[in-house]
Amino acid sequence: MSQGAPLDAVETSKASAPTIEKETAGEKNIDITSSPSNVDDVLVGPNGEQYPTKEELETLPRVVGKVNWIIYTIAIIELCERFGYYGTTAVFVNFIQFPLPEGSTTGAAGTYGQPGALGFGQQVSTALVLFNSFWSYLMPIAGGYLADTYWGRYHTINVAIVIATVGHIILIVSSIPGVVTNPTGALGCFVVGLIFFGMGVGFFKCNISPMIAEQYEYENPRATVEINKKGQKVINDPVLTISHIYMRYYFFINVGALVGQISMVYAEKYVGFWLAYTLPTVLFLLCPLLMIWLRNKYHRRPPTGSVLSKSMATFFLALKGRVSLNPVQTWRNCKDGEFWGRVKPSRLENKPSWMTFDDAWVDEVRRGFQACKVFAFYPIYWLAYGQMTNNLVSQAATMKLGAVPNDIVHNLNPFALLILIPICDKFIYPAFEKAGLKFTPIKKITAGFAAATLSMIVAAIIQHFIYRQSPCGKYASDCDTPPDIWVWVQAPAYILIALSEIFASITGLEYAFTKAPKNMRSLITGVFWFSQAFSSALAQAFVGLATDPLLEWLYTTIAVISALGGIGFWIAFKSLDAQEEALNALPESDFRGSRNQDADEEAVLAEQRRQDKILEAQGLK
Repeated sequence: MSQGAPLDAVETSKASAPTIEKETAGEKNIDITSSPSNVDDVLVGPNGEQYPTKEELETLPRVVGKVNWIIYTIAIIELCERFGYYGTTAVFVNFIQFPLPEGSTTGAAGTYGQPGALGFGQQVSTALVLFNSFWSYLMPIAGGYLADTYWGRYHTINVAIVIATVGHIILIVSSIPGVVTNPTGALGCFVVGLIFFGMGVGFFKCNISPMIAEQYEYENPRATVEINKKGQKVINDPVLTISHIYMRYYFFINVGALVGQISMVYAEKYVGFWLAYTLPTVLFLLCPLLMIWLRNKYHRRPPTGSVLSKSMATFFLALKGRVSLNPVQTWRNCKDGEFWGRVKPSRLENKPSWMTFDDAWVDEVRRGFQACKVFAFYPIYWLAYGQMTNNLVSQAATMKLGAVPNDIVHNLNPFALLILIPICDKFIYPAFEKAGLKFTPIKKITAGFAAATLSMIVAAIIQHFIYRQSPCGKYASDCDTPPDIWVWVQAPAYILIALSEIFASITGLEYAFTKAPKNMRSLITGVFWFSQAFSSALAQAFVGLATDPLLEWLYTTIAVISALGGIGFWIAFKSLDAQEEALNALPESDFRGSRNQDADEEAVLAEQRRQDKILEAQGLK
């Protein structure tokens, strides 16, 4: 995270950049021109807060700061949205794959029957579930761009809620008794609903996670030295606190997911799919009510316009003169240590007219590009994760279920997360910190790959024994008599996926926030989620294996790919571990949408010089 003093402003409805004069420098209504510039006072902030020295950074314990209640209200909004999403998608597989039970017009099947509606089979089911995932995670790119450039995060979230509500309503229509009895017509209606549903989900996801962390950062932009209740000197670390916030945020996500999935699975089983689509819609409507009620409580960073175009223009300017017909030479030219340095405005004699930013923003863009490179490996991780919502659900249907619906078993995943998140947050991560072991984001993500690999190994072993013990052999999916294997043997696979999410998914959200330029956070978060969309597209190549008698090969192949992906990720990015502290400590930048948006240039330069002195004193520059 950028720990420089923020230049935040209250968001307006217009796509204009924030002004600089008399902006915040760690607290509201503080004029940055009054910031101390004397070298002796360099580690004292404008409000008297004390910044840590290099020695203090290396020796003092780091603690999590106080989290304001307003942050939890955003987590509740996300809980309602996730209840709406997971409660709805939890029944997709059965809705598409299995036909209406005999005598049913709603899809309900009673205690021991198999709920179903359209009857298009496992391959169509897998393909459409993957399409929904692809579309839902493609849209964050568009939503992030619109938020950063034109609408701002708050307004984009409200637009997302409207679009998603339309999608929810169309899905309800596709499942009502008069429609669901016509499978072809119901499928067409269902697909239209998916398009609106996924667009709303995508616009929402890329903006809600940056918004929750910005509420804390607005009041606590830098690490400070404080005295705790025991009288000990400690460092109140914003980076550690942001990580803590995202852990709790993910906890709320999984409360919504768990309750939504379990309740809707029973709704489909005993009442019908129309109820399983209606109840999530009702709870989802709490989102706009909370957003409107609390609108004046939230810090809302304004859009700054033309952010993406200027970052890309800066990249291509840096690339100019470095491209060769020889790819190896091009690579060497770009690795000379001056790729970004030579395009900093202070080093250009004739700056282009579009260069309305300072040197610090170039550093932020460089860090954002590094984050995007890290996310390039995520499609491999999501490939294993995605099996949880389609093929593992189908696998469960081939085992002994008793009175348990096949699509309730994967709720072991959010249930495990609700247990494992507090354990990691309260015990495992603090233990690493106390021991002086830096469990950096790169190490966490690598561990996430390892856990996902083990999960797929477990799934492959289970599938092997299903084929071995089924009366129908390797065509167990079409068999009326299941093998003598209880469905709960899937538990280790779901628990391992949950552990991988803590290491890879939560850390990815944190990485998107802390490494992106402040006025590109929604877009970079969109890039993070787009990796899941790309993974869904990649998974389409494996649909041919998603049927008997090839399911063993499906899970084995994905396990091997995940293992190789994790090894490749560590080799590619292990060098970033050593840079983590410096990357998080970049000073605040000055970015204006155009040169007509005047700022107090001298005040901005004075503040940047002060921040540079702080970083030098801390050994981070």
